[in-house]
Amino acid sequence: MTRYMAKEFGERRIRANAIAPGAIRTELGGGLNREFETLLAGQTALGRIGEPDDVGSLIAGLLSDDHRWVNAQTIEVSGGYVV
Repeated sequence: MTRYMAKEFGERRIRANAIAPGAIRTELGGGLNREFETLLAGQTALGRIGEPDDVGSLIAGLLSDDHRWVNAQTIEVSGGYVV
């Protein structure tokens, strides 16, 4: 879908990207218990689950002119989940 949208909206200088987050510490669905969090963290290359700011920083970066050449991409933000 990002590739289609990038092509469709590119002439208007609108970029289309998607973010695919891994396990992120939130209260969605009641949050994570300690045991499940430890299990998930053990499956990431960075050894922890993500924080909302880990995803937010990427979003902010994509919205800035610093990343104006990034288009039609799906970016995984997972700390290296199951690498």
